[in-house]
Amino acid sequence: MSMAGQPGRPGDDGDGDASVVVDTKPKTKRPPLYKVLLLNDDYTPMEFVVHVLERFFGMTHAQAFEIMLTVHKKGVAVVGVFSHEIAETKVGQVMDFARRHQHPLQCTMEKE
Repeated sequence: MSMAGQPGRPGDDGDGDASVVVDTKPKTKRPPLYKVLLLNDDYTPMEFVVHVLERFFGMTHAQAFEIMLTVHKKGVAVVGVFSHEIAETKVGQVMDFARRHQHPLQCTMEKE
């Protein structure tokens, strides 16, 4: 890329650029992942939480039931780990769905 700036020595600069690219490749990091969390409250029915987990996180009934119990007992549970965009979408879907059904269920995300 810098070869265009120095047309007199394309061979030297080309080799230098290639080694720089090779050197930076191992340093490339994957995009950060985000945990999606469900928070306990005293009003949202357990069945509704199970339904949310099945619908938005693709869990089986048994998996969803176990996570719901974790939320109920510990106050919070990680329900999935996703890229920023997917985590944000899932949080929005859960919050909208809960609001439409008049439940105070809270769903948040945090960097892993």
